[in-house]
Amino acid sequence: MDEEIASAVNRALFQQQAPVHVRIMNARRNARGTITAITHQNATADMALLYRDIIMKAARSVDKVIIDVEGNESWERLKIHTVPLMRYMGKGTEGLQKMKEEIQAENKGVTIPAQVRWLSNPRTIEERGQRGDIKASSVVFMVKGKKVAQRLVSKGVTAAGVRYKVQPYTNAGPESLCKLCCGWGHIESKRNHQPKCGYCAGPHRSDEHRCKVVRCGSKQGAVTARTPAFGLIGIRMVIMVYGCKRGLES
Repeated sequence: MDEEIASAVNRALFQQQAPVHVRIMNARRNARGTITAITHQNATADMALLYRDIIMKAARSVDKVIIDVEGNESWERLKIHTVPLMRYMGKGTEGLQKMKEEIQAENKGVTIPAQVRWLSNPRTIEERGQRGDIKASSVVFMVKGKKVAQRLVSKGVTAAGVRYKVQPYTNAGPESLCKLCCGWGHIESKRNHQPKCGYCAGPHRSDEHRCKVVRCGSKQGAVTARTPAFGLIGIRMVIMVYGCKRGLES
C-alpha cells in the first residue's frame, strides 16, 4: 500500500503540472503507523507542501485513514572554531561527548541528536597538537530546529562557561544543494552559476519566488543545502487507527 501512496501522489502532482522535481519516493510505514516519504532530487518538503491539498487527496484515495501531511522538523548543521584541544581531546578529557553535554546543559532549547565531531581528521589534529602546531580546532554538530540554529548563529553557544561563535556548516558533497541554482554537488559559495528557482525553474533564486501555483502572492522560503544523512526532508503523514492518532513522532 505504501508504494501505491507514492504512485498516487506522484501521478496527481504530474496531472496538476507540478514541476517534475516535486515528487516523493521511498514511502514507508514505521512501527507507530506513520508513513514517511522523502522528496525527490532537487526538492525539499517546503516545495512539496505547496501542493498539500493535492497530496492529501491522492494519499487518501489509497488509504482513507490518513488525516494529515506535514514536513518533518529539520536538523541543522553548525560549526564552532577555536575549540581547545587540551579540554576536549586526549586521555582524561572525555572528548567531545563532554562538549555535547555542556552545550545541551547551558543553552536553552538546544537538542543535539548525534555526536559532536571534529571537522578535520582527529588523528591529524591530535598529531599537530602534540607537535605544538595548533592549540585549537573546529567541530561540527547538529541541532534540532531552524530557529534554534539561527539563534545560535546570532548569539553564539556556551560550553563550560565559554562563549563560542557559531557558523552554519554546509558539507559540499554529492548531495549538497546549491541555494543559487538548485543544482546538486556544490554550494553557492563554490560556484558562479546563474540563479534558478527550485519552485518554478525560473531565472531567479528560490527565496525570491512568488507563488503562482496557489495564487497567494506570498514569498516562499529559501531552499537550503542539506547533507546526505539528514538532507532529504521527509513528508510525514499522520495515521488514524481505530479512532486514535498514532505516529505523531516518527
